[in-house]
Amino acid sequence: MLRLARHATQIQNVARAGCVDVEVGLKIKPTPGYSLPQGVMQKSTLAAEPHAGSIQPIKKLLVANRGEIAIRVFRACTEMNIRTVAIYSEQDMMQMHRQKADESYLIGKGLPPVAAYLNISDIINIAKENDVDAIHPGYGFLSERSDFAEACINAGIKFIGPSPHVVWRMGDKVEARQAAVEAGVQVVPGSPGPVTNADDARNFCEQYGLPVIFKAAYGGGGRGMRVVRKLNEVEENFHRAHSEAEAAFGNGALFLEKFIERPRHIEVQILGDHAGNVVHLYERDCSVQRRHQKVVEIAPAPHLPEHMRVKMAGDAVRLAKHVGYENAGTVEFLLDKNGQYFFIEVNARLQVEHTVTEQVTGIDLVQSQIKIAEGRTLPQIGLTQDKIRLNGCAIQCRMTTEDPGRNFQPDTGRIEVFRSGEGMGIRLDSALGFAGAIISPYYDSLLVKVIAHAQDHSSACAKMLRTLREFRVRGVKTNIPFLLNVLQHPEFLSGVVDTYFIDENPQLFQFFPTQNRAQKLLYYLAEVMVNGPSTPLATKLKPSEIVPTVPAIPVDPYSPTVGPNAQPHPEGWRNILQRDGPEGFAKAVRKHKGLLLMDTTFRDAHQSLLATRIRTHDLKRISPYVSHRFNSMFSIENWGGATFDVALRFLHECPWERLDTLRKLMPNIPFQMLLRGANAVGYTNYPDNVVYKFCDLAVQHGMDIFRIFDSLNYTPNIIVGMEAVGKAGGVIEAAMSYTGDVSDPSRTKYNLAYYMNLATELVKAGTHILCIKDMAGLLKPRAAKLLVGSLRDRFPDMPIHVHTHDTSGNGVASMLAAAEAGADVVDVAVDSMSGMTSQPSMGAVVSALVRTELDTGIRLEDVSAYSAYWEQTRNLYGPFECCTTMKSGNADVYKNEIPGGQYTNLQFQAFSLGLADQFEEVKKMYVEANKLLGDLPKVTPSSKVVGDLAQFMVQNKLTAALVEEKAEELSFPVSVIEYFQGHLGEPPGGYPEPLRSKILKKKSRIDGRPGATLPSADFDKLKKELEEKHGQVQEVDVMSAALYPKVTDEYLEFKDKYGPVNCLDTRLFLVGPKMAQECEVEIEKGKTLSIKTLAVGDLNKKTGQREVFFELNGQLRSVMIRDKEASKEIHIHPKALKGVRGSVGAPMPGTIIDVKVKVGDKVEKGQSILVLSAMKMEMVVNAPVSGIIKKIAVEKGMKLEGNDLLMDIE
Repeated sequence: MLRLARHATQIQNVARAGCVDVEVGLKIKPTPGYSLPQGVMQKSTLAAEPHAGSIQPIKKLLVANRGEIAIRVFRACTEMNIRTVAIYSEQDMMQMHRQKADESYLIGKGLPPVAAYLNISDIINIAKENDVDAIHPGYGFLSERSDFAEACINAGIKFIGPSPHVVWRMGDKVEARQAAVEAGVQVVPGSPGPVTNADDARNFCEQYGLPVIFKAAYGGGGRGMRVVRKLNEVEENFHRAHSEAEAAFGNGALFLEKFIERPRHIEVQILGDHAGNVVHLYERDCSVQRRHQKVVEIAPAPHLPEHMRVKMAGDAVRLAKHVGYENAGTVEFLLDKNGQYFFIEVNARLQVEHTVTEQVTGIDLVQSQIKIAEGRTLPQIGLTQDKIRLNGCAIQCRMTTEDPGRNFQPDTGRIEVFRSGEGMGIRLDSALGFAGAIISPYYDSLLVKVIAHAQDHSSACAKMLRTLREFRVRGVKTNIPFLLNVLQHPEFLSGVVDTYFIDENPQLFQFFPTQNRAQKLLYYLAEVMVNGPSTPLATKLKPSEIVPTVPAIPVDPYSPTVGPNAQPHPEGWRNILQRDGPEGFAKAVRKHKGLLLMDTTFRDAHQSLLATRIRTHDLKRISPYVSHRFNSMFSIENWGGATFDVALRFLHECPWERLDTLRKLMPNIPFQMLLRGANAVGYTNYPDNVVYKFCDLAVQHGMDIFRIFDSLNYTPNIIVGMEAVGKAGGVIEAAMSYTGDVSDPSRTKYNLAYYMNLATELVKAGTHILCIKDMAGLLKPRAAKLLVGSLRDRFPDMPIHVHTHDTSGNGVASMLAAAEAGADVVDVAVDSMSGMTSQPSMGAVVSALVRTELDTGIRLEDVSAYSAYWEQTRNLYGPFECCTTMKSGNADVYKNEIPGGQYTNLQFQAFSLGLADQFEEVKKMYVEANKLLGDLPKVTPSSKVVGDLAQFMVQNKLTAALVEEKAEELSFPVSVIEYFQGHLGEPPGGYPEPLRSKILKKKSRIDGRPGATLPSADFDKLKKELEEKHGQVQEVDVMSAALYPKVTDEYLEFKDKYGPVNCLDTRLFLVGPKMAQECEVEIEKGKTLSIKTLAVGDLNKKTGQREVFFELNGQLRSVMIRDKEASKEIHIHPKALKGVRGSVGAPMPGTIIDVKVKVGDKVEKGQSILVLSAMKMEMVVNAPVSGIIKKIAVEKGMKLEGNDLLMDIE
């Protein structure tokens, strides 16, 4: 009974086809395949429509379709002065096709999206109620349903297409094959009738062998098609194909064919009339297919031998005449590699790719269809075979909203930007080509048909390539990157490809991601406007609205930097380094008579005063001035230390890009960075190969001098860094972290002998320069003279570099004392960025040494102009200004020994922990914490350990005695526990006992250098993991991830979402734009965006989003932003966790049609767990990992967005 019901329509049509119409006297020859029951011989309306001798003009035409094809027909009708009617589903309320028609009516209210357009009775009723005299079915939906054609005719409405009998016979693939055999056209071996179950399919496979292909009996377009190469795949593919066919065409009937390997897919366009005339409009090559769906079509077929063209077209015409074909249709063939071709099917309708035939023949196929339906013959409309000529070549690309980077998963959403490619020889057929269009998951993913017409294939390819590159579609993914790859592939350009072309060329799936910079920046600005700053602001101060003035670079007509032989930058110390190498550079420094200065303004100064928040945007603006006016600087400290992770974490910019940018702008001054020995630029130990790789990359990107230190002065850690720098070709500047007071005889732990012994070890290890790193500003003038003098006496040929902080106010005096004692280089910061916890004033040191033997050679006027820029710039960073809590330097640093770079950070942390009014207590407790830990040199990361313990003690009201007493009970900060475990190396004098044993209890301990026992990092594996998460990554991204995995992941996600935010000026970046504010953003040289903020929309209470409106380069743009605060009260389906393989997300938007597992089930990797349907395509979701189903977040029938959580596998 089920089988009889499934084929009821077919049986009825066959019965009618065998009946005689008494009035007309027309008898249609019965077709084989079904026998008729006795007595079923009665008059049928199917054959009752006479072929009128007179023309019956169509006055009003309804298109029983949607989207692009509906608009295509409407345009043809408008040119013919025919009134048009559109139908639309509830989901298509806002679609363009209903606006393009003269009238439009809702159909299928309450029905599923596809079912609405399959509702024959509703369509007929709308047509009759609105005086429609013709219906065009378009393609897809009901276009190949004979019952629809019959219903139209029964209602007295013309059907724009073949007769119902021909629609039935050609739409039934089995009947079409039989007709071809009768007409003498060679066919592919296939099943004699529809295959109704998996067992019948298996029997066919066993009889004819594999491979075979399932095809939908009542439709095409790749829906319901499945190739089977293994017998055990028959059942699953049968069910999937049946389900797809039923969803797409309303009938799941399938038939089987032997699968032809490596064919070209050639189809012939035909037109027939009621008088029996049939012509062909030549052929199209549709071989570029994916999943049996055409992607690119070409007319005519390139390099098709003329005799084969004639023979194939002749077979198509003969078959059409044999079945009495009227109107437009396509006869499709497979051409194998041996030159044999086989009929596969007839599409009794207009094809998606009819456009290319129109371009090369100049014939409007839709208007021809309408004229034929009105009763005109082909000769009457000027279409005789001798008048149909080819003109050039045309290519059509189907631009779809599919993501080729994710296996062509359909994408949905709102088109935020749509800019099309146009020009001579380009045709665009679309219904969704506009900003604001909503791409739903309910229908086909076709966005635009792009057609290029030129004189030959190569010219058409060039025209298409240019056009696709002009397109800008934002908001949804498209297949443009894939199409661009196809159009540039040599095999495609040659003109001859087969249906395996896409499968055999994996390079077609290697994409360069589109930058989409403008739209991403709008997203960022809108995000800040709706949800507040992306970077946490530490104070209530707002960035100033000033644009800092960059001082002009004076032009000296006698300077070698101008003229025909000019050098763009005056010679500096880097020129010497590049010429003489690190050893020669060190010797030149030692021979230099005056005092050399290192400027910390680009790094340590803003770390100390502004929480390390200065952006590359402001650094690069002043860099050319520094390069020209401070070329005598020993170096610029601009990288490493905290700037590395802060850039990624809070400024959302790549530290490596900063280095590259500044290097180009200041090629003549050496760059210096802070390297934490075996900690590199991190806060923990890394495998040695990470440190070596880091140093090598740093040198490649422009770093010159590495100040290498260890927070505990643990020489094995320092030596790792020294060896890595030496191997990379950098200048080794080994540093001693200074603490205590060498001028105080009572301070015996870190006395002069301690530093002299440490210096001796570092010199023996091969340092080029010896550094005293006084991070806390504890080096008093007398101590500086004593220590530097002693080092100079012992190491007369070794350059000495001194670094300090001016927390006490003694910084300038100490640096002058060090210089007089024999230091070659001292650190300073420009005046407006100096003092307090920063470095001593550059202007003060320069002025103090004018006209002395230690004269720096730097002009005070240049320092003042440089300082003026930073004074203005500093106001942009008000939210991080240390002066909100610290009004001056403080000599109590000699008691608490808090490093300058940590002092302000500690203040901000105290504020965030609610300890703002207890900061004095925190400072006192810092002293106690330091003693508890064994009196450490306090440099990052050891200073963090002391600071964490101090705040822990204040927060929990603990004294040093209580800490020692309750150590076994207390939950200490992680940094404290790891210090005692040995993660930082061994402290001077060893660990304090019994405190260490009490805190660690049974926890593991590390003996010796921590990094020595770490396994080498696998950079290839890390790169692969990053590419799985983020797509294409650079070598520097892999390096950043080796140091800061989570931070780098977050940075790459942020960059992908919001684009180059480093191009925004600082106020925009931190707090966003004001309403009606106009700004310019230079995204690269010669490309500037003009942005105006217009409005922020009201909250959408269903989605929790707000629409934010801008003007971008004079055009209206808007973006949707989720209001995070408001969304807390709205239920939103959770998303899959990125990077967590057991968190399974929806690969595309769609509807759940089957859940194959339940909570607690054990699944294997690759096992089918769920079936999702979208845009009439079904996708089986497989388990990404083996494990146990922990949670299922969906149920059958649920509609989802892309990446919505499906289930968790543990």
